[in-house]
Amino acid sequence: MTSDSDALALGAFLKARRARLTPRECGLPETDSVRRVAGLRREEVARLAAISVDYYTRLEQGRVRASGPVLTTLARALRLDDDQQRYLYELAGRSDARPRRRRPAQRPRPAMRRLLDQLTGTPALVLGRRLDVLAWNSAATALYTDFAALPANRRNYMRLLFTHAVVRHLHRDWAHDAREAVAALRMAAAADPDDPDLAQLVGELSLQDSDFRTWWAEHHVNSASHGTKHYRHHLVGDLTLDCDTWADPDGSGQRLMILTAEPGSPSHDALRILTSWTARQQSANGAQGPAR
Repeated sequence: MTSDSDALALGAFLKARRARLTPRECGLPETDSVRRVAGLRREEVARLAAISVDYYTRLEQGRVRASGPVLTTLARALRLDDDQQRYLYELAGRSDARPRRRRPAQRPRPAMRRLLDQLTGTPALVLGRRLDVLAWNSAATALYTDFAALPANRRNYMRLLFTHAVVRHLHRDWAHDAREAVAALRMAAAADPDDPDLAQLVGELSLQDSDFRTWWAEHHVNSASHGTKHYRHHLVGDLTLDCDTWADPDGSGQRLMILTAEPGSPSHDALRILTSWTARQQSANGAQGPAR
């Protein structure tokens, strides 16, 4: 348990570290207003760490104890090296909360792969912890993007939704869909709050996107397993698809996401055209299906 003196020392350390950073170094817009303090303002650190300004202020004043996930995001926001991170956790009395070793990479079960391959005309994905895209079928490639062309560490639904131009523009109501995805990631964070890969993902997106920072700080959660997606595809136009997800019964946290259209609807016809066209392209190129 941290002492009062340690809490004050932690606050002084945070203040000293933010004084050594500039908005430009952290990817924040610079303003013409005169700065009364050196380095980053409290509001800017709070924004980068996706926490409230009031909470961060109380941390600097030694009036609240930081949780493990907050320390992780603060360490990333303030760009602390390994020694500085160790010092931060010790001052916070949370040496047990330092980022743990990376989790083993998740792999979809063979039965999940077979199911994907049999869903030839229906886009389907296997999502893992942190919404990583673990496997997909050719229809999902046709709808979203060529996942096989992406580095394995970039195949994350959340990262694509915020940083991949094609995937982002595919969503007709991007703000609604992105906010709901952030809420789903919040649920994943609650299930495994000490996951260092999750902390890294949140830190990266918090630095890169102001909407993500805002929505993550709202602590909105969502575990909905079904809904409707509205897309605008560059080849076939508007698509309205039902989105259903099923949790793998093995307890791994993996989920199967399937997108379908009402039979006979314009979206059903457009989806069939899209998947058929993609299948012909793969056949012409000698492709053997998506690598996963």
